[in-house]
Amino acid sequence: MRVNGDLKDLATIVTDTDEVEAVTIDSADGLNILRHSAAHVLAQAVQRINPQANLGIGPPITDGFYYDFGVETPFTPEDIKAITKEMQRIVREGQRFVRRVVTDEEARSELANEPFKLELIGLKGGKEAAEGASVEVGEGELTIYDNTTRDGEVVWKDLCRGPHLPNTRMIGNGWDLTRIAAAYWRGSEKNPQLQRIYGTAWPTKDELRAYQERIAEAERRDHRKLGAEMDLFSFPDEIGSGLAVFHPKGGIIRYEIEENLRRHLLRNGYDLVNSPHITKKDLFMTSGHLQTYADGMFPPMHLDEIVDEEGNVTRQGQDYYLKPMNCPFHNLIFRSRGRSYRELPLRLAEFGTVYRYEKSGTLSGLTRVRGLTQDDAHIYVAQDQVKEELTTNLNLVLDLLRDYGLNDFYLELSTNEEGNPKFLGEPEQWSTAIDTLREVAIESGLELVADPGGAAFYGPKISVQARDAIGRTWQMSTIQLDFNQPDRFELEYTGPDGQKHRPVMIHRALLGSVERFFAILLEHYAGDFPLWLAPSQVVGVPVAEQYGDYLDDVIGQLRAAGARADVDHSDDRMQKKIRTHTTAKVPVILIVGEQDRAAGTVSFRFRDGTQENGVPVADAVRRISAAIDTHALVLKAGDLA
Repeated sequence: MRVNGDLKDLATIVTDTDEVEAVTIDSADGLNILRHSAAHVLAQAVQRINPQANLGIGPPITDGFYYDFGVETPFTPEDIKAITKEMQRIVREGQRFVRRVVTDEEARSELANEPFKLELIGLKGGKEAAEGASVEVGEGELTIYDNTTRDGEVVWKDLCRGPHLPNTRMIGNGWDLTRIAAAYWRGSEKNPQLQRIYGTAWPTKDELRAYQERIAEAERRDHRKLGAEMDLFSFPDEIGSGLAVFHPKGGIIRYEIEENLRRHLLRNGYDLVNSPHITKKDLFMTSGHLQTYADGMFPPMHLDEIVDEEGNVTRQGQDYYLKPMNCPFHNLIFRSRGRSYRELPLRLAEFGTVYRYEKSGTLSGLTRVRGLTQDDAHIYVAQDQVKEELTTNLNLVLDLLRDYGLNDFYLELSTNEEGNPKFLGEPEQWSTAIDTLREVAIESGLELVADPGGAAFYGPKISVQARDAIGRTWQMSTIQLDFNQPDRFELEYTGPDGQKHRPVMIHRALLGSVERFFAILLEHYAGDFPLWLAPSQVVGVPVAEQYGDYLDDVIGQLRAAGARADVDHSDDRMQKKIRTHTTAKVPVILIVGEQDRAAGTVSFRFRDGTQENGVPVADAVRRISAAIDTHALVLKAGDLA
């Protein structure tokens, strides 16, 4: 339950003056409590089997939970089977979760054999705790949860803030252990490596099965798997982790994504610019990136130093950095000459490749890389233009995403944390920016979700969250307000009053990173791209060799109309050719035999195996061209109107 707004165990004593609200197990809070309780049962099961295992942390996460353990040897699949059986026994035992307040000294005494827990006690109330450690220690009192039998015997305990379910039996049978991983304690490679066990938990067995089916479908759509099968991209070891190369088929999809975006940008009054990949250290000092983002940047390259024959430095060198962001460069373009209010809004856009030193354990295909291309834009406006420009850009974002077949959206408003030194600028500026973004978001009519503390260091943002074909949510486009960087770069324009004024800066990414958006689209469509994005749009398959010349002429007309089309003149039998190109997810296969050649027609075969026969060549060219132009999704007969 919630008591006066705070989550509490059901065993909490309440008074007549307390405001009490029920928490159901299928709510967001209830699911977190269920999953955190399951994490405790996991930890208890591990220590029943291996009493020497040291406990790390065990928080709930999206769709599940995990627990970290310090063990001498990594867990194996056979270990997981044994742990699962032990968890089932603990669930059936119906052990109670009993909260107990302790002092720091009492906690240290009771957990003397748990070095990681002792470290967390020392960090209580600080900002340095491990990710997920808020489930263990906070800024208030310390508590331990005892697991007790029906006879009141304490059989296990853990440092924890809670709350928990009343007893283990309520965990039920809607849970499972899902995978094993390694994780550094407190997320630092300098610390010991622990073994992590992941699990999932749901209120019912049916909900667990539905989740497992979603996961299985997600695995079938995994962009890394499809990327290899469709020969779209790869991550060669010779280049390095998190650095992708796009193969010809992937390259053409990427080209279409970027060209479509450029068309949208030019129609909406953007100017295209370009900036280098590296720069001197001072630029990132001015922008504030080095002060707040150094851990996410590649180490500097020390260049231009000159040393004489005796080893004396005759000219000091300078540190250069690979750029993690494009915004400082665009600020320099704005500042390169005097600006007038008549030029505002000034919209500068760039496909800028940036580099971020992501930890190796966080890299994940194209969705988390070290080299990424942002469809980045920075818009400079007068104060009275802010709201209109935000509204215009939000509409542009939504129109563009719909262009790619993404139609299910909601908005997230990311704000700062009061007193956190990470967030630069004056509180009044933050308040004004947040209020403006909130007003624009509400007027859009879309659902708005709060994201406290999720802002960039220089300003708050609206992000568009889109749900894909199997219901997963992806953060897509972002629009960020920034009163800070114009001050740091001393940006000015001359107003109608002849005086100098400071512009407001809007950071805007329509797709985010091109690599990540590519991965999202690949999984959204499971590789069955709309006709305009498909690497190979049309393949001609002659029934026999003598019809190849006729098909060459048809394909030539399609190429002249701008389609990516080829004829399969291989020695394979017709049915094998059809299977090959269907497996390759070619949207339209043109089949031609004697009847088609005699009548001047072709036959369509679609990805689902349906066909449409006897289509006049001119009509076929027109219909395919129209489907490309309108970005239609062509999967079956009837889709190519």
